[in-house]
Amino acid sequence: MANLKSQIKRNRQNEKRRLRNRVYHGSTRIAIKNARVALEAGNVEEAREATMLAVSRLDKAAQKSVIHKKNASRRKGRLMKKLAQLEKEA
Repeated sequence: MANLKSQIKRNRQNEKRRLRNRVYHGSTRIAIKNARVALEAGNVEEAREATMLAVSRLDKAAQKSVIHKKNASRRKGRLMKKLAQLEKEA
């Protein structure tokens, strides 16, 4: 347990940020999972909608510095590549 007043405050701030970041992390992870499932299923419209939602969630997480912006960009690129491939096949 921290003894210094400043460290006690820092611990409170860190806990608040951790809980806030979990929301963005979790929603991003779920959106990416749903997009991958939709892409595997092969339904183009559903896959496009799920992928766009995942891209939006990744952008928001990067904007809030929950994940690095290049991490978000890499993940978005991979999802979009799979979507383009699915649309080409259909």
